[in-house]
Amino acid sequence: MNVVLVAVIAACEIGFWVLLAAGMVTRYLLRLRRTGLVLLAAVPLVDVILLAASVVDIHRGAEPGFKHSLAAIFVGVSVGFGHRTLKWVDGWAAHWMAGAPRPPKLPKKGPARAKHERSGWFLHLLAYLIGVAIMIGLGLLSGRGYAAVLGPAGTWTLVLVIDAIVSFSYSFGRAEPTDEAPAATQKQSV
Repeated sequence: MNVVLVAVIAACEIGFWVLLAAGMVTRYLLRLRRTGLVLLAAVPLVDVILLAASVVDIHRGAEPGFKHSLAAIFVGVSVGFGHRTLKWVDGWAAHWMAGAPRPPKLPKKGPARAKHERSGWFLHLLAYLIGVAIMIGLGLLSGRGYAAVLGPAGTWTLVLVIDAIVSFSYSFGRAEPTDEAPAATQKQSV
């Protein structure tokens, strides 16, 4: 099932985006809101299929390896960032397809940006914890240990640490100046 699992991983990645796009098109262009919601509700099934395929592959005697790690990373990232991605895509789809207001731009600095970056890191941490837990579970299920399947976890840990440094650095920056600040200064000097 070596090649089959890789094909399932690719199909699930494509399926995630196809279901997301189909849900948005159905919801906004075709104006079939319930059908669109059903398609969007089916997006998590992609993760279930991928996880099931990985478990079946291990259960049939496959040596745990990178393909299993990749499946675990995919599921972790999908669970961790899925809701935020869906919300982001929904905002832009509503704008482009239904004439809704443009989603607000994220400020480059300030408390709102810092909060966004920190919450993104916590989602990354959630994705990491889920992905690594799946890697360990697949390794234990194989009975051969989890050293091979945990190989990418070292690189992912480094990426998580770098992401933490970058994300939390926004908490220490200056706030963006607003147009109201000069007016308040002028009133005080009068």
